[in-house]
Amino acid sequence: MIVHSYHVASSKTKQSRKKKPVKSGAAPRDTLICALLMHHFGQISPSDMCIAERQFPTRVRADLQKAVEQIFAGGEGVRLFCGVRQEYGHEGIEFSSLLLHESHYPPVAVPPQYEEIDIGEENPIRCLKSGLWLLQQDKMRYAILLAPALQHGMTNGIRFQIATASGMQGVEIADRFFKTLERAVNESHSYRGKILSLEMERNYLGRSAGIKVHKLRTVERDQVILPKKTLALLERNVIQFVQRRERLASYGQATKKGILFYGPPGTGKSHTIHYLARALKGHTTFLITAEQVGLLGEYMALARLLQPSVVVIEDVDLIARDREDMGSPCEEATLNKLLNEMDGLKEAADILFILTTNRPESLEAALASRPGRVDQAIEFPLPDEEGRAKLIRLYGKGTELSDELIAMIVSRTKNVSAAFIKELIRRSVQFQLERDTNQRIEAQDVDNALDEMLFSGGSLNVKLLGGNHGE
Repeated sequence: MIVHSYHVASSKTKQSRKKKPVKSGAAPRDTLICALLMHHFGQISPSDMCIAERQFPTRVRADLQKAVEQIFAGGEGVRLFCGVRQEYGHEGIEFSSLLLHESHYPPVAVPPQYEEIDIGEENPIRCLKSGLWLLQQDKMRYAILLAPALQHGMTNGIRFQIATASGMQGVEIADRFFKTLERAVNESHSYRGKILSLEMERNYLGRSAGIKVHKLRTVERDQVILPKKTLALLERNVIQFVQRRERLASYGQATKKGILFYGPPGTGKSHTIHYLARALKGHTTFLITAEQVGLLGEYMALARLLQPSVVVIEDVDLIARDREDMGSPCEEATLNKLLNEMDGLKEAADILFILTTNRPESLEAALASRPGRVDQAIEFPLPDEEGRAKLIRLYGKGTELSDELIAMIVSRTKNVSAAFIKELIRRSVQFQLERDTNQRIEAQDVDNALDEMLFSGGSLNVKLLGGNHGE
């Protein structure tokens, strides 16, 4: 973006300042925004102006910045650009205050200030905090103001205002500008197709996030170790469903869907979500934890904006357990919010819900037993012998495991989770490293690891690791 000088003082002005010092607390005349606006609009009085406004959510700030940069990229028509500062502007900056002549703390022109927004790419987006453009198109002069939309001192959006002379030309200028912003928000290039969650605080790098972009580990198709029946259900109800969405819609069929993943802890539910997040090309994935369910309305607004999308709510039993087990009206209100959001989606919404739980028996029937909210439940059982052998090879990649040792581990890990096998291999490698430096795991390494996991740590340790004490 071309940044034009926000302060131009003549030699006469400089001399006059030497003779007449500015009073304490007052701003130099040529930095007052009202003076700049009066000079820009000339004979046009405020009563002959028209001010149009649009307010956008803070979450789309990065895309708005890209649109603004594109609009003003060449600097055509820009007579002046500056930042804006106003003392005690608790209700935000707007043209009605910029045009005031008599103000104890008048808005002043300052160098533009930027804030870095992390969008999950190599470089963050530098977003303008507030700015004023004085512009001219043909003989028509107008001004555009960008500023935070504040309420009681809290930012609740991004405000754009356009001040023009009254008349159709001014309406057309404002309409064209707002349509460009709308198009940028609808396209949402900054976040579309990524894996997201909402944040309320800044990160440790000092960048403002608002939306956090996750970089999940890469999980390939052959790394999803599940029984054949489970894999077939997963493929048909997720992968193939998405692939055939367009044709389903042509038959008048709904393109939204709800899937419930259930099973003991550590059986691969989250692992499979990592795989699906990358396998569903072009989908925006939202990861919602139980403590973030209060933001569900905002999540769903973004999911509709960035569709096709996947909305993942892990441990859904924490917010959707049976009403009889709830202890307060707040819990029931949270459940109703989830049900209403799932019900409120149009049939043509390209949104896939994936809910996970370790305790399906505790779920509210209105969620788990009603088609249209959850259309398919998929069980993630403890791995069978074939599955345990595949898991051992997967997590033992990079080490030397003989077929005899793999068979021995399979026979001794009946009724354990995938997470248990992953930890068993890690501990076996650790014991092997303590013994010598080669890469071959021996039976004694596995014995030591099993003893530590199943017996030395007690029954609580077995439960935490997903094992079965006594096997």
